[in-house]
Amino acid sequence: MEAYKRWVRRNKEYVHSLESLANGLTWLLPERFSESEIVPEAVTSILGIVTAVNEHIIETTPTNPSQMHSRHMEASSFPYSLFLTLMKDVETLVEVVAQHFYGDDNRWNFLAVTEATKVLARLALLRNSGYKMLLHGGETTNDGNSTNDGEQQGRLLQQQGQNGHFTPQGRALSAMSRFGENARMLSDPTWFRRVEHHQRAVMELPETEIKRPTMSSFLSEKGISGSLFLMGEVMFIARPLVYVLLIRKYGVKSWLPWLVSLSIDIIGMTSSITCQKDPELPLSDPEKDELRRRKLLLALYLMRDPCFAKYTRQRLESTGKTLEHVPVVGFLTAKLIELLVGAQTRYTYMSGS
Repeated sequence: MEAYKRWVRRNKEYVHSLESLANGLTWLLPERFSESEIVPEAVTSILGIVTAVNEHIIETTPTNPSQMHSRHMEASSFPYSLFLTLMKDVETLVEVVAQHFYGDDNRWNFLAVTEATKVLARLALLRNSGYKMLLHGGETTNDGNSTNDGEQQGRLLQQQGQNGHFTPQGRALSAMSRFGENARMLSDPTWFRRVEHHQRAVMELPETEIKRPTMSSFLSEKGISGSLFLMGEVMFIARPLVYVLLIRKYGVKSWLPWLVSLSIDIIGMTSSITCQKDPELPLSDPEKDELRRRKLLLALYLMRDPCFAKYTRQRLESTGKTLEHVPVVGFLTAKLIELLVGAQTRYTYMSGS
């Protein structure tokens, strides 16, 4: 494994090229596989797992020999972010296999186990991170730094300079690194932004052990805003499991799971937005982006039954009939509607978790 890690770190551009090629080749799977979704989903899951492991290896690359010990300490702890990414890669395969062998109703038992596993991992990650907001459901590391907060970075660099952690050359390289990252943010792929974000955090933070706050110390320090923030995060983490358990009991056609899930999301979102205004609990730019992402996820409720069956599908079909006679546009609209209707049948495609 160590030899494989060294090879990946030395050839990361080549590795990502191979991964892109492999993902493209999945479109060329033989037609006989179309009779069952298991094989295509299995191939997709395997590729996703390999990609996630390679990204984790690249992200944990030591930037200098003095960080080898700290990297070893990080490796000894459980990689929750990697685990959550792997769960996302296999959850659709779990759903397809469960539905194929155990039926449509019994698949919710397996989905409940999957969501419960993710809830436990995210709660553990929330605690280990010092109660920081989970980015992309915990798949992205939150170092708590703002990419555009110059004042905060200036204070950090000044403090590090006084403690002897950075020379003037080091401060200049750090500033150039941040400038280069900001210039690339709009064009780089997601995996590269994650790598750069992780490496910047490693370079800027002092190589000292950081004592993470406990829940009691966090709540006592942050007060009511901290309580609201923590409540919003716990509700965001637990909502998918509550939704699946309610569907398992009342069925997918019932409005109760849909309404309860939407209520949990709205209350949790309101709590996060409210505490955002407190100067004692400032949010970094990645955390603000995460809040915007969560707001966009609310649109998925239009694609979940029973709302989709009663309202959204009728609107889509009406739009398709209106545009079907328009050249090119009608064809593309029909294909898009077909794709949406097909994807809607999978919980994991529309779960937002």
